Amino acid sequence: MRSAMSPGKACQSSGRATAIAGAHCVKALLCSGLLAAGFVLQAQAGEPQVLNADAHFPEGPVWHRGKLYYVEYDRHTVMSWDGEKNAVFWSQKGCGPSAVIDTARGEFLTTCYDSGTIGRISASGRTLPPYTHDRRGGRFVGPNDFARDARGGIYFTTSGDPFPVINGKVFYLTSDGTISLVASEIQSANGLAVSRDGRILYVIETEGHRLLQFRIGAGGVLSDRRVFLNLDDLTGNQVHLYPDGVKIDSKGQIYIGQNPHDPKAPLAGTIFVVNAAGQLLRTLTVPSPGVPNMAFGPDERTLYVTALDQLDQSPYQGKIYSIANE
Repeated sequence: MRSAMSPGKACQSSGRATAIAGAHCVKALLCSGLLAAGFVLQAQAGEPQVLNADAHFPEGPVWHRGKLYYVEYDRHTVMSWDGEKNAVFWSQKGCGPSAVIDTARGEFLTTCYDSGTIGRISASGRTLPPYTHDRRGGRFVGPNDFARDARGGIYFTTSGDPFPVINGKVFYLTSDGTISLVASEIQSANGLAVSRDGRILYVIETEGHRLLQFRIGAGGVLSDRRVFLNLDDLTGNQVHLYPDGVKIDSKGQIYIGQNPHDPKAPLAGTIFVVNAAGQLLRTLTVPSPGVPNMAFGPDERTLYVTALDQLDQSPYQGKIYSIANE
């Protein structure tokens, strides 16, 4: 989910160059910076396939038991795709969902960004009583995304108030339904993912252009916060990237989506794949400028991408893509 703020300048140039010349300048600097750093950018094989051409701010997908589940924020729905058709799985006006996940209890959860709750949904799509606060009574300001651990627990972010306020948080939901605050003062907290060995939690700071990491301890407690990667470093600091969702595959490779403020920004529509050292391995692209989130298919050879064509106003027209992940 993109945080609300005024778009900053993506590039500054001297003189009175035209906007077109400026854009070409940024792209040239961007490519030279990537090449100078030794990065090799590889496009995916084949063309992206459109699974839904009429999605309204699709976000937060998950693959579960042969189906792709994803949300449409502007329609207040959780959707499912069974390989042939898209269908409404659940809907609740006022929720404003930004992610969905299945749980160890056989339910689904959705982050209701607008209502400040964690929606609960039965396996059949029936609405259950939501989670409205943590165990100390703390409320959720802008619930955003989920990440599951191996113990049946789930981390989730709350983005907090619009930038420049910095009050994003991370909560931990145990398998018995207890919710605890485990990290705070995060700048526009967004996507998050648990490392394959279960020892590290990665958390996106969208407006800080960073990916943080925390050490995971007993009971889901977090410690040793540090910056894992400044996304602007991937462009030689020539343009701001606004990271959004993050996922980790079985090889430990980290996939980072983005939601730019400008649909014509350099590298719009690009997903970055880095290794555990933060080094860029490759990129994947779709025709839409915003790529806020993604989910792996069961064999990880297919990546399902939620994408936006209309970035800054309702209905936030977008698409669902599948792309080869090779």
